[in-house]
Amino acid sequence: MKKVLLTLTGLLLISLTPNVLHAQTYVLDKTIDLPGDGGYDYLSIDKVNRHLYVSHGTTVHVLDMATEQPIGIIDNMKGVHGIAIDNKANRGFISDGKANAVVAFDLKTLKTLATIPLDGKGPDAIMYDPFSDRIFTFNGDSNNSSVVDPNTLKQVGTVDAGGAPEFAVSNGKGLIYNNLEDKNSLNVIDAKALKVIKNYPLAPGGGPTGLALDDKNHRIFSVCRENKGMEVLNITTGKVIATVPIGAGVDAVAYDPATKLIFCSNGDGTTTIIKQESADKYTVVQTLKTQNRAKTLALDDKTHKIYLSVATYEGGTRKTVPNTFKVLVYKQQ
Repeated sequence: MKKVLLTLTGLLLISLTPNVLHAQTYVLDKTIDLPGDGGYDYLSIDKVNRHLYVSHGTTVHVLDMATEQPIGIIDNMKGVHGIAIDNKANRGFISDGKANAVVAFDLKTLKTLATIPLDGKGPDAIMYDPFSDRIFTFNGDSNNSSVVDPNTLKQVGTVDAGGAPEFAVSNGKGLIYNNLEDKNSLNVIDAKALKVIKNYPLAPGGGPTGLALDDKNHRIFSVCRENKGMEVLNITTGKVIATVPIGAGVDAVAYDPATKLIFCSNGDGTTTIIKQESADKYTVVQTLKTQNRAKTLALDDKTHKIYLSVATYEGGTRKTVPNTFKVLVYKQQ
């Protein structure tokens, strides 16, 4: 009987293994061509209205996530970086880095409402913090964060970052976490007091860019270019508990709490997909081939698809080939 049970157990494991691997494999679903030329940066998802926002030069493309087709455009900016969504106010906010401004727009009509001048220089990453009900930009050229009231559409404060800020995430409970690219560290910001209250070193990580939060397990994922690694921090203690190898030229990272998968989009034409086995154990399960310089992404936690923007570049240059900009869509196989 014991031998029979062992045999049945083995057969069960064999039958389950393909399904487990199957669930962890991402494949190209489609390509969405978009007009215009120029550089590109962040993508952002409005979960309520089911819209995907894609930064592109001086414009933002808006896609309907049900049809995955373009439905509008927000234009007349100088240099778009990121898009923040505030469903409470029914407003979106775009960081216009070259204009040192934030552009506010209506989430329903996509009409521009205001251009908000900032005293910070080079606004790049941008986010909405629901706890303080404020918009925060992270300004790489002035080492600070500009704070905007989404209702009055005015700047209402500044946070001294103490270094060049990159991506940031909120825990929705009064704390904002922000990578400092030049200091190889992570700031913890009090969202109400508008000041840095802690700073954690990311070593062996260097050149941190993207950031994602697993609030349930008190873990934060910081992707770093210099050591080609994803640093896993215990956000309660600030200790680095794991370093996971990823591709080169990383810019963004996203965490899917339902599948326990972490996606690191790399400029070398890959996305590293990591499985969270437990709060302290992480395994690379797939190196997804994408396209060279597809380094930013957005995750739809409803469909579990990932979206990456990219253009083709002329060989050995930073100049894009005309009419090659697109969004790559990947899904679970």
